[in-house]
Amino acid sequence: MVPITLALPGALVELLRGSPLSDGKVGFAWSAAVGPAVQRVTAVKLERGVLFVEAQTAAWASEIRRSSPTILPRLKKLLGEDTVSRIEVRC
Repeated sequence: MVPITLALPGALVELLRGSPLSDGKVGFAWSAAVGPAVQRVTAVKLERGVLFVEAQTAAWASEIRRSSPTILPRLKKLLGEDTVSRIEVRC
């Protein structure tokens, strides 16, 4: 399966970046960056540039931590380079 971030047209990325930052926008970007399987087992909240990810299990938390170097650039592409500086995973 190809992540949606690779399939999104540039115009949609620009539209998303141009809309006001909201919990819904952050949730949509998270879902687009990680895909439906990870999205279903996580909840996210952006606070002062840190994306806090609450994972349902320790195994998912470990997987998200391991994948963070791949996920963070996807989020920056969707939300803007300075919107998310790091990902903090909790279980």
